Amino acid sequence: MATAVDTQSSALGMEAGFNIPDPTTVDRLEGKVSDAEWKLRCELAATYRLCALHGWTDLVFTHISARLPDENGEERFLINPYGVMFDEMTASSLVKIDMDGTPQQETPYFTNPAGFTIHSAVHSAREDAGCVIHVHTPYGVAVSVQKEGLRRYTQFAMQVHDDLAYHDYEGIALDLDERERLVADIGEKNLLILRNHGTLTIGRNCALAFLRMYLLENSCKTQIFAQSVGDPDQLKEEDEAMSARVFQQAAPAFMPGLGDNLVWPGLLRKLNRTNPGYDY
Repeated sequence: MATAVDTQSSALGMEAGFNIPDPTTVDRLEGKVSDAEWKLRCELAATYRLCALHGWTDLVFTHISARLPDENGEERFLINPYGVMFDEMTASSLVKIDMDGTPQQETPYFTNPAGFTIHSAVHSAREDAGCVIHVHTPYGVAVSVQKEGLRRYTQFAMQVHDDLAYHDYEGIALDLDERERLVADIGEKNLLILRNHGTLTIGRNCALAFLRMYLLENSCKTQIFAQSVGDPDQLKEEDEAMSARVFQQAAPAFMPGLGDNLVWPGLLRKLNRTNPGYDY
């Protein structure tokens, strides 16, 4: 069975160990890549730091990716250098790889094999997947183990409930064969709960993927809080009709040019105040 580890293990020199450079010491890529790529690098690095700001990190063990415009028919995307913390991510340290996991730039870094499996699957199957965010938060994982998954308890949940799919656990995502099943499970939806594992969102850009993750994570967090009463009969869950109504009411927020422009600029201003430097 092919694994993502197989695609990289020989290049890593694992038997000799490896060093993870400080991302502020790598060569700055502005002016050395296209303007479009540099802009996307800055947006993706900002997304990493915003996820850190919101507490959606698992040390270095989750990942966010952004698809680059196709060049000469080649599909490529940017993903995090394995070993760099989310709150220190920079535009220049991000790694450009193709759909086989092969780096398309000189880099001192390597990438997370599980990240390659998940993100290459989504980017290959979905042209609208401009950005894919995958995290392992305690609240998201806690909901992922519940047989009934996300409940229609809150407005947070109802805004995304009808756009949510589920993927059964298959172990750490190292087997490339899993990609076909993951893609089949998510279909045309934009949010995914990976059972016993975590959460994932898709957006045409980083801003929309982040907005969906914000709502999904708050849906999971408030569900766990609500369930802490211990008696499910004390919880009021809205019916499918109300949930569908709220989903339609919230739909404009996910239209490119609306929801992203409403939230994203303010998020970047906050990031620039609290943790600048992502655009290195």
